[in-house]
Amino acid sequence: MPPRLNPSPETLVTRAWADYALLDSGGGRKLERYGRHTVVRPEPQCFWSPRDPSAFDAADAVFDPTDEDESGRWRFAGNPIDTFPLAWRDVRFTSRFTPFRHLAFFPEQAANWEWLDGRIRTLRKPKVLNLFGYTGVASLACAAAGAEVTHVDASKKSVAWARENAELSGMSDKPIRWIVEDCRKYVAREVRRGSKYDGIILDPPKYGRGPTGEVWRLFEDLPGLLKDCAALLSDDASFLLLNAYAARISGLSLSHLMAEATADRSGTIDWGELALAEDGPGGRAIGLSFFARWSA
Repeated sequence: MPPRLNPSPETLVTRAWADYALLDSGGGRKLERYGRHTVVRPEPQCFWSPRDPSAFDAADAVFDPTDEDESGRWRFAGNPIDTFPLAWRDVRFTSRFTPFRHLAFFPEQAANWEWLDGRIRTLRKPKVLNLFGYTGVASLACAAAGAEVTHVDASKKSVAWARENAELSGMSDKPIRWIVEDCRKYVAREVRRGSKYDGIILDPPKYGRGPTGEVWRLFEDLPGLLKDCAALLSDDASFLLLNAYAARISGLSLSHLMAEATADRSGTIDWGELALAEDGPGGRAIGLSFFARWSA
C-alpha cells in the first residue's frame, strides 16, 4: 500500500526562543534578535509595512546585499562582530556573520528540530542520516534526542564548524560520524553497500558544488537523490524529511516527489512550509521554506 498523502498543507511555525526572535518585518527586511544582538536582513516576501521603522535604524548589524544571489556585506553600528554563542535546548552552537546574509544556521528550521526531537525520543537508538548537514545543528538535535547520526556535507569548512558546535554542546562523545563528501556520491555508495537508516534528513541548496568540483542543481538532481534515500530506509524506518528553499518550488510539488520515492511503503506524507512568526501577540509570519516528510 502506498503512503497516504495528506490532502491539506501544514505550516510549521517557529516562534521566539531564549536566543532568537523575529522582532519586526516589513519593507523587504526583517529585524531579528540573535542572543543580545539585533540584526537586519533582506527578506523580499515582507512587502508589508514594519510596525516600528525606527527599531531597524537602531540594529547592531545590517546586511547590505550586492546582488540577487544573497551576496553582500555586513555593516555594524559599533565594532565589527565576528562570532557569538547561541543555544537551542541542549544544542550549543556558534553563530557567524557570513558573506551570504545567513548567520551559519537557519532559525526557521527550529520547527523541524522540534519535530525530529519528539520523533527520535520515541525510538531506540535510531540511525539517522543528515545530508547537506551544514553546521550541524540538526545533527546535534538528533544526537541529543538519542540518535546515532551520520552527518554529510560537501564543505570541509561547514563540517569543521559542526564539529566545533558538537564540542561546544558537550557532545564530542556522542555517536556522530562527520563526513566531507558530495551527498549524491555518499548515498549511492551506501545503496551499493546495502546500508540502512531509520531516519533521513535531506536539506539541499538550490545550487552547490562538491569537494572535488561536483555540481548540484536542485531541480535536476533531487529526484534521483530522494529515490536513493528512500532505498536506504530500513524496513521499520521512522521518517524521511525533505526541506527546500528554491523560489520556484512548493510543498505540494515536494509531496508528489516524496510519494513517488516512497511508493512501496505505507505511512503518511505531510507537506507544507516553514515559517517564522514575529514575537508578541498578533505577530505576522514569513514563509521561508517548503517541506515534505514521510513518516511511518
